[in-house]
Amino acid sequence: MPLLHVSLRAGKPDAHRQAIFDGLYRAMRETFDVPEGDQFMAITEHSAANFRFGDSYLGVVRSDDVVFIQITANNTRTLDQKKALFRRIAELLAEKPGVRPEDVFVSLVEVAKENWSLGNGLAQYA
Repeated sequence: MPLLHVSLRAGKPDAHRQAIFDGLYRAMRETFDVPEGDQFMAITEHSAANFRFGDSYLGVVRSDDVVFIQITANNTRTLDQKKALFRRIAELLAEKPGVRPEDVFVSLVEVAKENWSLGNGLAQYA
């Protein structure tokens, strides 16, 4: 049950943001064994004054179109699944909406299964 928070510069059209959602969901379904309908994502847009990034940190040259993607998920995936997820996200977002792979920044935060409540005040995975 991944939870995704996406941050990007303000000004992109609705179709651009929807393509990000679609690409992320597809990548998770293909690489992370996420079940159908498991879509919990939010996009936050920021003005230039409220959005900062290292434009060449670790030799990756980023543009103003950089997209920060933070994924919170159960700590149950293998290293190979994580690598496949990162690669597939970059591939799919390059296809549509056209985000350069260099501008796809992903952070995976892993948590224990008992740290979720999906509603009704219950710990469904505990």
